[in-house]
Amino acid sequence: MLDPDQIKNWIQEGLACEHVAVQGDGHHFEAVIVSPAFRGRSRVQQHQQVYAVLGARMGAEIHALSMQTYTPEDWAARHG
Repeated sequence: MLDPDQIKNWIQEGLACEHVAVQGDGHHFEAVIVSPAFRGRSRVQQHQQVYAVLGARMGAEIHALSMQTYTPEDWAARHG
């Protein structure tokens, strides 16, 4: 069974992140990701960046991933 920390590590290895939190039950996961790489990108483009980092793991090892993505500025404004 897949551990949420494995997904967190994969995301951090492929994307410069200021914050990553992943929770899940081994099949379905939820992630909060804060990255400067998201600046100037739509929410769809941000999610595509994460999917690109996870690559073939999506649909194979990771059956479902719900994401909340933020730029550092959006995260600070929301959680300041």
